[in-house]
Amino acid sequence: MFPGIQGLLKSLSQTRLLAIATGKSRRGLERALQATGLKAYFSASRCADESTPKPQPTMLLEIIDELKIPVPESLMIGDTSHDMEMARGAGVDALAVTYGAHPEPALRACGPRACVASVGELRRWLERNA
Repeated sequence: MFPGIQGLLKSLSQTRLLAIATGKSRRGLERALQATGLKAYFSASRCADESTPKPQPTMLLEIIDELKIPVPESLMIGDTSHDMEMARGAGVDALAVTYGAHPEPALRACGPRACVASVGELRRWLERNA
């Protein structure tokens, strides 16, 4: 886990609905959530083995529908161009984190609202904008 992410997720989950859209299998996601103790912070999730995989918007749209969140109130936070493309396809704003899988230029090319370079920067951006 990135330093500070557990505290951020705990804080966010007290005032917002959080969900996961992942390329992992359900088994892989459950294993990761169990190992990290993060499962309680998320209200919904979709995995590549139970929905159309990224960059198609299906996973994100299914989550939005399940949680009954209006698209304009949704935000996809991701570290890959696939995440950014999925958000764009769903009509959802995206925020790129550059400390993950894909480099910043590839993420910026997908047109996210912003790019952040650390968990601390992510927290500050969310406090100001979400």
